[in-house]
Amino acid sequence: MSDLILHHYPTSPFAEKIRLVLGYKQLAWKSVIIPMMMPKPDVVSLTGGYRRTPILQIGADIYCDSALICDVLEPIQPLPTLYPDAHKGLARIVAQWGDSLTFGPIMAFNFQPKGAAEVMGNNAAEWVTAFVQDRQAMRGGAPRMSSSDATATYKSYLRRLSDMLSDQPFLLGDQPCVADFSAAHPIWFTQHRTPSVASVLDATPLVKAWLDRMMAFGHGQFTEISSGDALAIAHQSTPAPLGDEPFQDDHGIPLGSEVVVAADTFGTEPTTGQLVAATRTRLTLRRSEERAGTVHVHFPRIGFTLKKAST
Repeated sequence: MSDLILHHYPTSPFAEKIRLVLGYKQLAWKSVIIPMMMPKPDVVSLTGGYRRTPILQIGADIYCDSALICDVLEPIQPLPTLYPDAHKGLARIVAQWGDSLTFGPIMAFNFQPKGAAEVMGNNAAEWVTAFVQDRQAMRGGAPRMSSSDATATYKSYLRRLSDMLSDQPFLLGDQPCVADFSAAHPIWFTQHRTPSVASVLDATPLVKAWLDRMMAFGHGQFTEISSGDALAIAHQSTPAPLGDEPFQDDHGIPLGSEVVVAADTFGTEPTTGQLVAATRTRLTLRRSEERAGTVHVHFPRIGFTLKKAST
């Protein structure tokens, strides 16, 4: 198998989720640092339009969305598992809650003025303006939740997590699962990226102790390569065989059609390509691009829309 290549940047919460999964599974990987905001020409060369962070590259296969990346890493290193048999479905449902419902309010809390000042650091005013505009575009122009509403919501989420940890070290038992990694990453941002507002965690010491246990997994063994190196690897590689999972047609769009896939919320830049697989859990597009060559770009079903490309 080709090397695992993670395209990410240090302050990305969802990238921290995957970095911790890689550490938990003690996997070796290659690190490509990408821009925090558009333009991201090398990323778009690989994905065809999708721009959210992180993406995972394995040769000429490009995996979008952290939930799918977790699914891809699981068979590569089955133990320790992200999906314990006793609560496979529950783990995924809590993970989706962590990745979607909790993320927005927690990040709105983190980006109150004191926290935002820490994130922006000493960057020039022009950079700050560009960053704010970039994130507004990713939200489709929708405003962030107010900091007061975000504070109240965040405190409620922390109390619920604390209740789950009252008699066990991880959210669903004695071992972590995908739910822990999905719930941890925006709280990691509070603790480690906006420490001026991290006192919100003081009322839930069980959550703070759990976060420390999660951080102890580290990021595994990695080496840095350039985005140009990653593009060259894609160009020199051939997408892996698609396997024999049956075609699940929920849209009336046959395989081989030109289609458009996009996230249904937040960062909805579309990717156009030839639909070569549509299974129970994922969609796969074949794309050809001068710099990346021919690649397969994979998306999860949940959280993404599929449409036939207009002609």
